[in-house]
Amino acid sequence: MSAASAAFIKLAEYSVRCRERALQLPSRQDVVQYWSGIGFLLDGRRYVAPLEQVSEILQVPSYTRVPGVHHWMKGIANVRGRLMAVMDLTGFLEKSSALQEKRRRLLVIDQGDLYTGLTVDDVYGMQHFPVTSYSDDPDNVDDAVRPFLQGGYEKDGEVWQVFSIEHLAEDPRFLQVARTG
Repeated sequence: MSAASAAFIKLAEYSVRCRERALQLPSRQDVVQYWSGIGFLLDGRRYVAPLEQVSEILQVPSYTRVPGVHHWMKGIANVRGRLMAVMDLTGFLEKSSALQEKRRRLLVIDQGDLYTGLTVDDVYGMQHFPVTSYSDDPDNVDDAVRPFLQGGYEKDGEVWQVFSIEHLAEDPRFLQVARTG
């Protein structure tokens, strides 16, 4: 037997031994796709806004009141050199919040000409939901919020309704902050 044949036989033996002693590969698992958004609390209910519709989250800044506007238009704030309208989302929906304003949070919308902050009771940060947990018509929807909803996702036995800030920004009532009459 030549040296090359002996080496080949030895390599073949090593290969067989390695396969016999190798750990099993992990079983193939299905990949779960997720939808992500910014979770927030409003009037005791959990909502989630599409990630691309919220540009940042802030504490409620100091603002200057503006006369002749609806009660939910809190005022104008200077945020890093830009003037931002500060609006109370709870007030717009004709709800109330027991929290002090300084404990509430601001979801910032920065879309085109619209640079606005919406005060909400709390922000839960980024939330991830399996796309299979989506429902077009979640239960227990508040009628005041219904025009701004786009279904909901279930997580840990609780439904997080998807709040469309784009739908809110297109609502003529929201865009008309001046009191008339």
